[in-house]
Amino acid sequence: MKTIKSILALTGFGLLAASCSDFLQADLKGQYTSESFFISEGNAIAATTGVYNSLYGSTLWIFGDVASDDAVKGGNAGDQADINGIDDLSAKADNGVLNTYWQNTYETIARANNVIAYVPDIEMDETLQNRLVAEAKFLRAYAYFNLVNIFGEIPLKLAPQNTSETIYVGLSDVPVIYAQLENDLREAEADLPASYDMDQGRVTKGAALGLLAKVALYQKKYEESLNHIQTLENLGKYALEDNYEDLFKAGAEDSREVLFGIRYVDNDQVSLGNHLNVWFAPSMEGGYYFNAPTQSYVDAFTEKTVDGLDDPRLDISIGRDGKPWFNDTTYSAAWSEATGYLVKKYNEDMIPGKAKAQSVIPYHAIRYADILLMKAEALNETNQTQSAITEVNKVRNRVQLSPLVSASQSVLREIIRNERRKELGFEFHRFFDLMRWGREVAEAALAPNLKWTDPRFYFPIPQSEIDTNHAIQ
Repeated sequence: MKTIKSILALTGFGLLAASCSDFLQADLKGQYTSESFFISEGNAIAATTGVYNSLYGSTLWIFGDVASDDAVKGGNAGDQADINGIDDLSAKADNGVLNTYWQNTYETIARANNVIAYVPDIEMDETLQNRLVAEAKFLRAYAYFNLVNIFGEIPLKLAPQNTSETIYVGLSDVPVIYAQLENDLREAEADLPASYDMDQGRVTKGAALGLLAKVALYQKKYEESLNHIQTLENLGKYALEDNYEDLFKAGAEDSREVLFGIRYVDNDQVSLGNHLNVWFAPSMEGGYYFNAPTQSYVDAFTEKTVDGLDDPRLDISIGRDGKPWFNDTTYSAAWSEATGYLVKKYNEDMIPGKAKAQSVIPYHAIRYADILLMKAEALNETNQTQSAITEVNKVRNRVQLSPLVSASQSVLREIIRNERRKELGFEFHRFFDLMRWGREVAEAALAPNLKWTDPRFYFPIPQSEIDTNHAIQ
């Protein structure tokens, strides 16, 4: 005990006045246990808010964009070198990007599990209680949805991690994980409101239905996906914004098109702003110019509008040489050493007196245009091609592309896939779309880097998890 006594004496604990046994049995100071924290309605709300807070700083873009054919790592060649392993799909288990994403996402899951387990025992308003648990179930499902699509078989942790059985959990099969997602989302949908008078930004019934539709689509359960979308549309809460560009400005978090996303706080705390604009902005704005769009992405925009102009989604999504940027500047290809292009979404005019990272441009995880394109895909795959064309045209009409009149199922399938790429560019969907569309599509986009192993390519589980979780060794 000599070493412990010396350390504590320096911190002013006065250990010499107590025995070793007294010290070892003393309660922790300034910390909560689950029993002491989950005792009030206010604490239940705070704990649920903490689950949302864990979503800040997500690096999902590295997987959704950089791992795809839409972007390369970008940035300074020697900076964040582990992203290269994601870019060329060669990452090993010791890759730092894999480890960071794994740990951060399981932190979200751990916080959600605490809410789900402990909030039901608090004496409080029952409607609010059920809603908070439902929010946590949605957020847990969202976290697992991303994890299972990056890593495949993973530990399915559904309880607070306070015993060896809940800490050391083995791998679950992908279908088992999807079944849990569906269960969580159905239960969440039942107790979530369609909208809020206050507390905007919290999960809604529409968000749960939207993610349910996506979970079904990823499993090729097309009829189920369509049923969820129909229920969603029956809410009458969602529609496309008239102007695509308005979706990527401050205030867009309240858009009628957004089902679920991440909001950022407009105050002096840099840590609560949207750091995506720092990752993606040019160096002369204090950015790191990562996630550089590829020529392949630019080449996807082959159609002109009915007025003979470029599809506006291209220059709203990325910076191109000679095109308008922000603060009345003109974009220069020299700003992006990797490809000549930079992501424009999540960037904005520099605000005097504020750091770049204090941006409040929101990230939209699920929006109605995505739902419409999922609906079109599901309709087309169930031999309802003409109905699918109607849904695709809703998205195309907003940006003044000529409406489709007719197409075969196979031709429309390619049109829908390209529309997803253009409409949802740099919203972190592309890699996951390529994977679910199968080997032929994925290899065509990602060759020669892709090493496909049936049923699909997955990144390896981080070495830190393999080393510490003996249930998967």
